[in-house]
Amino acid sequence: MYPALAVLQAETNNDTEVLWVGSDDGIEQELVKRAGINYRGISAAGLHGVNVFSLPKRVGKLAKGYFSAQKIIREFEPDVMFFTGGYVGFPVAMAGKQIPSVLFVPDIEPGVALEQLSKNADIITVVCEDAAKNFKDSAKIRVTGYPTRTDIQQWNRNEALKVFDLNEQEPVLFVFGGSKGARSINHALRANLSELLKRCQIIHITGTTDWEDMKASYDTLPEDEKKKYKIFPYLHEEMGAAFSAADLIVSRAGASTLGEFPLFGVPAVLVPYPYAWRYQKTNADYLVSKNAALMVKDEDLPSQMVPVVTDLLDHPEKLESMKKAMKGLAKPDAARQILDILKRTAKK
Repeated sequence: MYPALAVLQAETNNDTEVLWVGSDDGIEQELVKRAGINYRGISAAGLHGVNVFSLPKRVGKLAKGYFSAQKIIREFEPDVMFFTGGYVGFPVAMAGKQIPSVLFVPDIEPGVALEQLSKNADIITVVCEDAAKNFKDSAKIRVTGYPTRTDIQQWNRNEALKVFDLNEQEPVLFVFGGSKGARSINHALRANLSELLKRCQIIHITGTTDWEDMKASYDTLPEDEKKKYKIFPYLHEEMGAAFSAADLIVSRAGASTLGEFPLFGVPAVLVPYPYAWRYQKTNADYLVSKNAALMVKDEDLPSQMVPVVTDLLDHPEKLESMKKAMKGLAKPDAARQILDILKRTAKK
């Protein structure tokens, strides 16, 4: 969702009519509408790896989505379609085969849905050369980088520290696991919180799932620890401030790490989600290979969190080397590049 929003934000002429097609029960509806973009929901469901007994129902949802997408396309008459992933793209792509399309692949390695969508896409945009190697038709590939939103780039470090009421003298660790959060990361941080707060200040996004539990733990902390530990269920506009304030990140290795972390030049300790191990580990491997990150297995995090984080904070020269390496991967004009590709593709 966020890569698509970033590309739309790059449009400054306001002369492009946009319709966002998502799932009829998708959590993205609120954010898309909040951005002032027209939204239409359709029925959709994934088929990969599902229980055979639920397959007929899911096929039925896809069929329903296909006919809905046909109707939407007839009414809207798009010049180009832009796909960024997810099973909702299947019925739309099938219904609009005759329309030029551009695909953005956010991870190093494409998931099942994106791999299928890539077969009919006119242009495939990827985050780096390593990602380009996963596609046979090199003529379709454009290496653009990961598009990032303009609204997260408005902060400098001093402003960011003020947002979270943090001081300049101590380093800042930013811990998060995505919009819903990462329970194992939350629990590992809680188990090691007192030790980490001896060495740094912490900004922690718990995600909505664990918020009540983590907030209850926060409420029991002594006041001196509360002052150094800033906890939130989720951040919107202030997400950029958290990146700007951070000296080091501990997080999952989802696709956004390939764009947002380099944009701010923040080194990371990456903990790939074990149930999406293949894709997140590939992302983590890429950043580790560039000396921009370290990787810790999910099951090892409780015991490794303190030694890994403190070792980096105790060796500023190592942290600085990783910071420069991460910053060197940044492609801040990715959104504009993809927007230009979309406009050129629409003219075919």
